[in-house]
Amino acid sequence: MRGPAGFLLCSLLLVALRCTEVSAQDSQPDPKTPCANWMGGAPGYPGHNGLPGRDGKDGKDGLKGEKGEEGVQGPKGDQGEMGVPGREGPRGFPGHPGQKGEKGEGAFVYRSAFSVGLTERAPHPNVPIRFNKIFYNEQSHYDASTGKFLCNIPGTYYFAYHLTVYLTDVKVSLYKKDKVVIFTYDQFQNNNVDQASGSVLLHLNSGDEVWLQVYGEGDNNGIYADNINDSTFMGFLLYPDMDVH
Repeated sequence: MRGPAGFLLCSLLLVALRCTEVSAQDSQPDPKTPCANWMGGAPGYPGHNGLPGRDGKDGKDGLKGEKGEEGVQGPKGDQGEMGVPGREGPRGFPGHPGQKGEKGEGAFVYRSAFSVGLTERAPHPNVPIRFNKIFYNEQSHYDASTGKFLCNIPGTYYFAYHLTVYLTDVKVSLYKKDKVVIFTYDQFQNNNVDQASGSVLLHLNSGDEVWLQVYGEGDNNGIYADNINDSTFMGFLLYPDMDVH
């Protein structure tokens, strides 16, 4: 079928197809007429939900809101650890001189002390022992002629004695205002030199007297002194009564 005959046949087929397409278009009813859908099909089912769209871009910041009301104060927290000390600040300017103070009472140092020794042997019993070797008696509160210390400054005093014992026993006592305060007794050992001593704190009022003496009758006056052995008596003021002075 090659040649003019074939070409003619193909041309006829194309014309027929074109006429069929135009006829079909002309047979479609007008959708705007009342009877347009009298031969329409059944409604279809809803389609599935589509996938969510992507997040949009962030919007612009809005205007700053008003300040809210102050909240309730919370409980006090635990105390923190001490921090490292800061640097020393700059030195400030000197302040103005203060007002002159009132004149105080004049300072006075109260002194009363003595230290004496014995020069004679075997003093008599029941009378004050007269220590007439003066080591210190600057205030003259000790009287070597009587063997007594006279209180001139009321206060608390310390007294002590150290006695050499030889040939016989020694029993001595320290007196205050004709009353025995303490006793000291030493029993002599043959062919030996002993020591007897004692000390005491006393409160004295002005005019009180203190001394040592051999106590009792009998052979108890073995107090001894020579160029190499001393028997001493001393006393001094610790502190005065400030409410009196």
